[in-house]
Amino acid sequence: MEEVAKLFAVLALLVLSLHFITKFLKLGNRPNLHRLPPGTLGWPVVGETFEFRRRSLEGSPTRFIQERMDKYDSRVFKTSLVGSHFAVFCGPAGNKFLFSNENKNTQVWWPSTVKKLLSQSLVSKIGDEAKLTRKLLLGFLNAEALRNFLPKMDSIAQRHIKTHWEGKAQVLVYPIIQLYTFELACCLFLSIEDSQVPYLSSLFDELVKGAFTFSINLPGTRFHRAMKAADAIKKEIKMILKKRKVNLEEKGVSPTQDLLSHLLGTSDTNGRFFPEMEIIDNILLLLFAGHDTTRSVLSSVIKYLGQLPQIYELVLQEQLEISQGKEEGELLQWEDVQKMKYTWNVVSEVMRLSPPVRGAFREALKDFTYADYNIPKGWKLLWNTGSSYKDPKLFSNPEKFDPSRFEGEGPSPFSYVPFGGGPRMCLGQEFARLKILVFMHNIIKRYKWDLVFPDEKFKYDPLLEPEKGLPIRLQPSPYT
Repeated sequence: MEEVAKLFAVLALLVLSLHFITKFLKLGNRPNLHRLPPGTLGWPVVGETFEFRRRSLEGSPTRFIQERMDKYDSRVFKTSLVGSHFAVFCGPAGNKFLFSNENKNTQVWWPSTVKKLLSQSLVSKIGDEAKLTRKLLLGFLNAEALRNFLPKMDSIAQRHIKTHWEGKAQVLVYPIIQLYTFELACCLFLSIEDSQVPYLSSLFDELVKGAFTFSINLPGTRFHRAMKAADAIKKEIKMILKKRKVNLEEKGVSPTQDLLSHLLGTSDTNGRFFPEMEIIDNILLLLFAGHDTTRSVLSSVIKYLGQLPQIYELVLQEQLEISQGKEEGELLQWEDVQKMKYTWNVVSEVMRLSPPVRGAFREALKDFTYADYNIPKGWKLLWNTGSSYKDPKLFSNPEKFDPSRFEGEGPSPFSYVPFGGGPRMCLGQEFARLKILVFMHNIIKRYKWDLVFPDEKFKYDPLLEPEKGLPIRLQPSPYT
């Protein structure tokens, strides 16, 4: 069996090699494309993938970007990652160009692994079809719709803390936070609040780990495990969908109960309803995108508040002022969250210093010129957080933790883009904001904490995570 797997791996490498040789020969025959961005494409087939991954596991993918900006060009450089040629766009100008050129010079692109895992979701749609899908999903994920779910989010956060934090002298933050973020997403998207949540959560760990790797679907590979996990999750969602259809027809549930009911009962502007597999894949996409990034952010917030007691006290004071204006047992309302301005500034600074993701992808729709370089049609394009967040010209004393950067007008345009920008801006940004603030409101009133490993390293694999799970020692707050 092992020999067969090795043979398949060798054949896969040969196929990839032939693909890139063909691509290179075609490129050489095209006029006006000889002034490519500076940089190196690294080794055949694998390019600089291993170097990028090494930096990611060190927790410093920014260093990979900065080294090449310094060596080649601070505006754009070329590299090769996971089997594709990339032009890496840097700084606010690069972000602005990519965000404002959707369906003109560029279109969204995802690695083949993601497309295979989420084949009928928004990730595979472009142009008008993508706009219609986004609009339908935003009908549930916009601020106006989510405000009705805020009390429920508060009750889930309270139940989570009571179940997993209360009475503990020490907790492992990263895996426990996942239970909160995933339960919240399952509840609002599918109305799941039972023993299915831990099972589905473990499957999602496998899916996320294999989403950004080589597309080799052989037993033992990350991608193979991710495909199996995706199939299992889709099977679970399909069973829920079948029951929900019956309940909706019998008027046994509300058509606005959750995202699933919303998608089953709402058509786009052309009167088209989503087919079942599109609903399943889009819910899978939102679960995929909506809980792991928030887990990374909340874990980083817990780390920084454990390191910076003066910041902790200011966040605590803001949250206590909100609580003091409420009756015993009264749940959070929309106006309460709007008062959490300092807390959100702290979260924003955490995302600047420790972004949960490293950027996102586009693809060149045609040959075009940027910063005096020629970008060939078909090349993959990467915008990244690392090229601007630590730039002293954009953020003075960039290594200092300073939430005041986000007061008033905040950072200059396109220098801080935690949720992307343009037509492809993150669908779940308001959902993420509410999840984070609701959790912070509940946890900081109940506990103060110390980091077991004050210098614990965070790495990207593929999202930001603490190497040891971020264990903390809890001390009950006198304000509980």
